[in-house]
Amino acid sequence: MRKILIQFLFACLLVLPAYAQFTDNFSDGDFTNNPTWVGGIADFIVNPSLQLQSNNTVANSSYYLSTASTKATTAQWDFYCQLTFNTSSTNYVDVYLTSSASDLTISSITGYFVRIGNTADEICLYRKDAGGPVKIIDGVDGSTNTSNNTLKIRVVRNAANQWSLSRDITGTGNSYFSEGQTTDATYATSAFFGIYIKQSTASFFQRHFFDDFAVTNYVPDTTPPAIVSATATSNNMLDVLFNEPVELSSSQLPANYTVNNGIGAPATAVRDAVNAALVHLSFATSFPNRVNLQLTVNGVKDLAGNTQTNGSAGFSFFTALPFDILIDEIMADPTPVVGLPDAEWIELRNTSGFDINLQDWRLGKPSGQSGPMPNYLLKKDSFVLVCTGSAVAALSPFAPVISVTSFPSLGNAGDLLYLRSSQGLVIHTVNYSDAWYQNELKKAGGWTLEMKDPKNPCSGISNWAASTAAIGGTPGKKNSIDGTNTDASLPRLLRAYATDSVSIVLVFSEPLDSSKAAIASRYSISDGIGSPQSATPLSFLFNQVRLRLSTPLQRNKIYTVTSTAVTDCAGNAIAGNNTARVGLYESLQRYDVVVNEILFNPVPASNDYVEIYNRSNKIISLRNTYIANRNTAGAISSITQVSATDYLFFPGDYLVLTENATLVKNIFVANNPDAFIELSMPSFNDDKGNVILLNEQGAVIDEINYTDKWHFKLISNKEGIALERINYDDTTADNPQTLNVNEQSANWHSAAASVGYGTPTYKNSQFMMAAGVQGEITVTPDIVSPDNDGMDDFATISYQFPEPGYVANITIFDGAGRPVRYLQRNALNGLSGYYRWDGLGEKNLVLPVGIYVILTEVFNLKGKIKTFKNVIVLARRN
Repeated sequence: MRKILIQFLFACLLVLPAYAQFTDNFSDGDFTNNPTWVGGIADFIVNPSLQLQSNNTVANSSYYLSTASTKATTAQWDFYCQLTFNTSSTNYVDVYLTSSASDLTISSITGYFVRIGNTADEICLYRKDAGGPVKIIDGVDGSTNTSNNTLKIRVVRNAANQWSLSRDITGTGNSYFSEGQTTDATYATSAFFGIYIKQSTASFFQRHFFDDFAVTNYVPDTTPPAIVSATATSNNMLDVLFNEPVELSSSQLPANYTVNNGIGAPATAVRDAVNAALVHLSFATSFPNRVNLQLTVNGVKDLAGNTQTNGSAGFSFFTALPFDILIDEIMADPTPVVGLPDAEWIELRNTSGFDINLQDWRLGKPSGQSGPMPNYLLKKDSFVLVCTGSAVAALSPFAPVISVTSFPSLGNAGDLLYLRSSQGLVIHTVNYSDAWYQNELKKAGGWTLEMKDPKNPCSGISNWAASTAAIGGTPGKKNSIDGTNTDASLPRLLRAYATDSVSIVLVFSEPLDSSKAAIASRYSISDGIGSPQSATPLSFLFNQVRLRLSTPLQRNKIYTVTSTAVTDCAGNAIAGNNTARVGLYESLQRYDVVVNEILFNPVPASNDYVEIYNRSNKIISLRNTYIANRNTAGAISSITQVSATDYLFFPGDYLVLTENATLVKNIFVANNPDAFIELSMPSFNDDKGNVILLNEQGAVIDEINYTDKWHFKLISNKEGIALERINYDDTTADNPQTLNVNEQSANWHSAAASVGYGTPTYKNSQFMMAAGVQGEITVTPDIVSPDNDGMDDFATISYQFPEPGYVANITIFDGAGRPVRYLQRNALNGLSGYYRWDGLGEKNLVLPVGIYVILTEVFNLKGKIKTFKNVIVLARRN
């Protein structure tokens, strides 16, 4: 037995030196070998990013892993740690640099450990005695009080047993900050290195990540400090970051720094009170904007006394302008997964030609914005992903990643996103929709939206499409569809509206160059008002400009506003289409606006539309107008606001309401392509239904109870044919619900074949003004040709009587005196009105050409009887 024990101890002595130094980056996907970790094996995994990740899902638990390590003196310990939660007294990590035993949970072990977290949210160095832990370096409070702590930790123990603790909150290992120094020689041996995790509730499960463990011999510092970065924080302030803490007196000597281009030495130099590697310089001479400058440093020492000689770093004072950084790629719908993680993100691309620090920049939507971005230098012509903190670990293998709190949720169907600089300036806006994928398969999820040409950042769908990369996107790289896509279209002034008597808002067809759009002299208003006092481009899209007038607008007057020399963000200047009408709108009353045309049975490739007409002498705001239908119980239903903002509707104008204007324009000719408003339309049945217009009080302005029986009788397939109002000055009855089909149909007819069966945005093909009645019965025209070509398709039989109560019978006779159509029987008339004959006989029989007689017999209860004969010619066009 003694011999066996001696052999075992000898073997241990041979093995231990092999563990004096070790490294593990888990690139083999395993932590059970090379080196071997012991302890809570089931409590850890190596994740797909090849990081050691916690896997314990027990509340209020403690667990550990350890591996053999005998290095204890003249040593350096380095490791990566990411905790995606705010630390606390019950949620922290202890990394044991040295331990006397493998089981880190027993109270009798001795050694040294780094605690990440605790009540003060700090990173500290402890000595572990058998009686308990003793804090020997007290780190900065609050350093782990964030939802995503990405850290590189370095601990050094030199030959004199002087300890130093440093951390880098970027996780890169390039920006270490000293937490402090101390001297302690209590324990000079070690057996194990390990990780101990304390966690409470489920919200902390599986949110600990570790990588790049390295225990090495400490090599004394003989290298002078190097400049990591020089960052202008204002036009006369410069922050110089070194790669290590610098000595106080030499770092605060202004003569040790100088900037070229005539700037010279700073007036003051102050080492940061928290980060000893950071020095703040203040200059008496301002930096020129967007000019590359050079800082030279001499005589600054590190804590080991090494002196910097002719160190240099480039920098510039840079105020970001619109489009310096672009939203270049969007992962709005990550599922089903194609090849990228199941996480939403936005990619930013720096196109400015300058390095830009994103600290305090924000992403947002009109409903709110994210928390500020961290201190991150986005190099020129480079990319970074922005996401929520929980997605960082999954996305990091693909690209540089920064996280923000309150990351905006990205709508699958579309959203308006903006990027705002630390100065509050909107730098880029994207108003995407799922139509931008231009691919039905890819818009279902798993693929990103990519920008084609970064030099054309405002063109919308024409400059975006789904990624063609095999994994579903190109995070951190040039887009798969990157190329030239020049914007050659000129901006157009679409419309204008007045919010009050001295404020006008102009609406353009695309985003404008906001600097040029803000020049008041580039606008003028007619009728002596002239140029406005001011012009303010409106975010977030910058396709609207608010003008402030010095002379107020007058009521009942239409003005013309003209825009000159404004350009879009690609530099195209407005030319034609640079005027718009404007005025003060009035309240909407009954029949001010009427339904003028209805397409309720579209072809499959199109959709419904309703054309409205302003028959009043008022300017109407469509923000006060609603469209609706009736449900099966007859109640007004599906009420939809025509426009969420003021949209002026001028006397004599036509506007078309539809869900998709493009689909309508693909089928019909639109004389005014801009006279469309897209909205979520009420449903209109293909056979019959109700189209109702309401004002903001809910009062009915016009109502049409249509039916497909109103179409021209010889049309067999009514699909894709609009019903047109024959005379928009003929109003419906006060109570349309009491009208029968024939009474309302008298003023409606199928749109003519010659115009493609619809006239959206312009005068109806079947339009006919009511003729002035000179006698008691008149018939117009003299010749009728019922072929639905839009010319004389029907006859109008107008009547006028000196008193109410007359009843009419109207019969059509052919030239031989035979009755061919009983048009009306015992029809009660008003003082004036009309009937229509469509040129057909009974049961829609097609009649031969020739001369016909319209016999109208009228009588009343007083015994008055009168007969009228009107001759009409029925013709056919070749």
